Amino acid sequence: MRQHYLALFSLLVSLPAAALTLQTRVENIEWKIEGDQFECRLIQPVDGFGAGEFVRRAGEQATFQLRSAGNLLGAGPATLLAAAAPWQPGRGDINLGAVRLARTGVLFTTTQGQASRLISGLLDGRSTVVRNQSGEGGRVMEVRVLPVSFNKAYNDYQACAAKLLPMNYDQIRQTQVGFPGNGIDLDSVAKARLDMVLDYLKADPTVNHIELDGHSDNSGNRLTNRDLSRRRALAVADYLKAHGVAEDQITVRFHGERYPLARNNSPANRARNRRVSLQLERVAPIEKPPEKTAEKPLAEKPPETSSGIAATPAPLAAPAATSVPKQL
Repeated sequence: MRQHYLALFSLLVSLPAAALTLQTRVENIEWKIEGDQFECRLIQPVDGFGAGEFVRRAGEQATFQLRSAGNLLGAGPATLLAAAAPWQPGRGDINLGAVRLARTGVLFTTTQGQASRLISGLLDGRSTVVRNQSGEGGRVMEVRVLPVSFNKAYNDYQACAAKLLPMNYDQIRQTQVGFPGNGIDLDSVAKARLDMVLDYLKADPTVNHIELDGHSDNSGNRLTNRDLSRRRALAVADYLKAHGVAEDQITVRFHGERYPLARNNSPANRARNRRVSLQLERVAPIEKPPEKTAEKPLAEKPPETSSGIAATPAPLAAPAATSVPKQL
């Protein structure tokens, strides 16, 4: 296998002088895995350029990103390839389409489908290649992420991905709990949905406020519907509080039949309208101004006499006697 990689290296260094390939030397290639419950990254640094990264967020499949602090490829259109290895005769490069490069930072992000094909290619010995036809000085330039040691690194990356939460913040910040029947009790589907919300709240303490909005269909009169929407919102609030959410982090509102998701013209649509909407928010805490401590007045210094000895204040004069007329 090492001979295969050396053959690849020999091919790259023998490219025409008009082309410039940016890659890490085969013997120095390494894959790095970074991640937590929210995101996993599989990274190959590219010497003199930046890095190629597979990024997988919670609740999503992987995408591929190319990063660079100084983009030698130049901004503009480029081609994304899963390039065949030189020891695989008869196999051509797979063109995965055009991408548009930014000037710096994250140069581009692929679709999930493109990333999946790049991963399959790396597992099959192909290189990930980004090629620009009008790079620095008008030369053909390309960046290569090589498949050296990819299989083991990908297994470790998969282990990281297995620990991701089922949903990310963008997916869970607006969610709904349904009441398919006409009651106010949470069914198993609603509880499972709320359990996902609770798992996310435990993992991300920056989400510190939940807005609950109760809704109903138009089956009853307005007062009945309003009360039903209130009791449904309270049922969700009670479930959250019973599982550790502080009461002061929950706001409950109820709207009756005023905001339907669908027209109330069929049993299925009316079931959709019987719901509680949850909005998760990151609210900056209001800082209370520091309490001012009352300053003690300074004791007044007694005046000094001409001799420098503090004078003793004269005793207060006794109040003048008031004569009370005798009553006759």
